[in-house]
Amino acid sequence: MEIDMKRVITFGALQGFTGILAEQELRAALAICAGLANKEIARAVGCAPSTVKKSIERVFYKLHVSSRSALVTEAFKRGVIVFAAAIPPAPDHQSNQDSEKGVFIA
Repeated sequence: MEIDMKRVITFGALQGFTGILAEQELRAALAICAGLANKEIARAVGCAPSTVKKSIERVFYKLHVSSRSALVTEAFKRGVIVFAAAIPPAPDHQSNQDSEKGVFIA
């Protein structure tokens, strides 16, 4: 029996989900989406620039892309990466703010 063990990783205002990408690959993809260069990514995740380069190559392969901009587009399109604020709250935590604001007349 296979168990789905997706992890959520947050990087600034972005969140990513493991599954298609391994954790290290996802961290690199999140950093690329945040606009970081390879050396900046290496500092941010605590690894060598050569490790970052290999991780990015694996992400390119897994997402079937050949550029950083295509990586960003494909990662968002597939839902691998989202803006942290874009994740909807659980139904039991949603408030009915509209009904408290007054009457809407069209």
